[in-house]
Amino acid sequence: MKTDAWLLDATDLAGLPELPELRSPLLDAKVMLVDDEPLMTELIQTHLEEAGYRRFAVCNDPTQALAVLREQDPSVLLLDLMMPAVSGFDLLARIRAEREWRALPVIVLTASANAETKLRALKLGATEFLAKPVDASELVLRLRNTLAFKQYHDRRANLDAATQLPNAAWFERRLARALPGWLARGDRVALLDIQVPECASLRATLGLAAATQLARTLAERLTQLAAAHAGIDLASDLLEAEPTLARLALDSFALLLPRLPHDDDMQQLASDMLRELARPVLLGAHECRPTPAIGVALAPDDAAGVAELMKAAELARTQARGAGGMRHEFFSRELSERARERLELGEQLRHAADRGELRLHYQPKLDVASGRIVGVEALVRWMHPQRGLVAPGLFVPLAEELGLIARIGDWVLHQACADGAAWDAAALAPVRIAVNVSQPQFDGGTLVPTLRRALAASGLAPERLVIELTESMLMRDAEQALAQMRALEALGVSLSIDDFGTGYSSFSYLKRFPLDELKIDRSFVADLPGGARDRAIVRSVIAIGHDLGLSVIAEGVETREQLAALAELGCDMYQGFHHSRPMPPQALRVLLAAQPPARTR
Repeated sequence: MKTDAWLLDATDLAGLPELPELRSPLLDAKVMLVDDEPLMTELIQTHLEEAGYRRFAVCNDPTQALAVLREQDPSVLLLDLMMPAVSGFDLLARIRAEREWRALPVIVLTASANAETKLRALKLGATEFLAKPVDASELVLRLRNTLAFKQYHDRRANLDAATQLPNAAWFERRLARALPGWLARGDRVALLDIQVPECASLRATLGLAAATQLARTLAERLTQLAAAHAGIDLASDLLEAEPTLARLALDSFALLLPRLPHDDDMQQLASDMLRELARPVLLGAHECRPTPAIGVALAPDDAAGVAELMKAAELARTQARGAGGMRHEFFSRELSERARERLELGEQLRHAADRGELRLHYQPKLDVASGRIVGVEALVRWMHPQRGLVAPGLFVPLAEELGLIARIGDWVLHQACADGAAWDAAALAPVRIAVNVSQPQFDGGTLVPTLRRALAASGLAPERLVIELTESMLMRDAEQALAQMRALEALGVSLSIDDFGTGYSSFSYLKRFPLDELKIDRSFVADLPGGARDRAIVRSVIAIGHDLGLSVIAEGVETREQLAALAELGCDMYQGFHHSRPMPPQALRVLLAAQPPARTR
């Protein structure tokens, strides 16, 4: 191997910030020597001590080498190949089989000039070779360059490329090494889990460059705050108790604060971080307003282990995010219990459809003029075997969080089609069935094939089905949404915009998309007939909808007065508690059976 292949100078390491355990000079590296000849290890150690090295681990019994290696955790290993009982080849193979030692530099010592010997050692994972008898200058040169390359590799492997902060893997190792010692001294330690979702969302909208710029800006703000809090210079202070800042994921950072000050100071730091991180960031022509959320966990108060402490901080941050973001939360036992229950409920939800626990309830849609039922909206319910009927407000967000909403949505499509076909077979008055689809269903490319299978399996006529979409689905990627809607239209189903007026509220897209129906959100219906502004909005929506050839339906109608106002304004259909709450299929059958057959709209 060419010696100069391992030569590195200061320019190779330039621009890479120093991590605490990498800041020591190369001479502080711990060198382990494994050789069955004590005279050889003494000679090598003497040469290295003369060159300035001071930390050694010596093993002259190769059968104990792995135990010593595990105990000493050296920076580099000098290994003799030819030893009795256990050869250097055997040790090298076992070292590389262990995950924690796969990157450990191993310089093998051999008196053999045989090419086969060197090739075998290379295949087993040797880093460098030294010939016996050892030349002092060659030894120092090979060791120096091996350690320099290891330092360079470690820095690159332990840094986040965008922010140049330590990454998650390094941070967890740092915490695992340091936490037991801090707690043994009686220190309190704070861990802050900091999430800024815009770091991830910007990548999908403005691109990688904008997301990287945002992450760097936030990293700079966090570094300055942490340094000011501790009263030190993070770039030069070598104290073990300094704040440790890292980037854990695309949208999250972590700050580790040993020797925690008063709780009031911790509250103040978290508040300062929220304020600083939320300051607008200019990204080219775009202004980003970050919405951070911070979770705080304390050791040993909340947890004494690394995994438990990180989980506690994550739970607290999730609580802060669930409350709308722009806030911080401290971990509590009550929070842990709620998280445990939520985890258990989520696991049960994964199997709810397979176990036959999901149900569909239907809320009638009525013609404003005649009062006849002309349609229904399918709404999913979960009949838990122990809890009974679980509120949709609890399990639907949980399904979204766990990535189950598309699977549940597919079940709803199949069941709604099957129920509609069963009503037809019973010669009940035909009604159109509206089904809400989720963003993952709409974006995932499976909606049209799933719908095609559901219609084919049930035999339900496509014109009897209405697919309800939201404004946000259409505006996320207008061109993709248009293509998806045209594919749905080609199947023969109708398309409706749900909760109109609560999203982008743009009339311009109504003329672009192949829509059939517009649903006025309940928030505009609630103040009818007296709310002049809401009345004006409802009147405008109805007029625009009719001008575009769309049917208009009002949801959330709860009083006779609201219904009278909608009739006066020319609304086509309504649904709400004024007529009935969502009901099981059996109850709906009774209503439909009492209604004479009529053609659907």
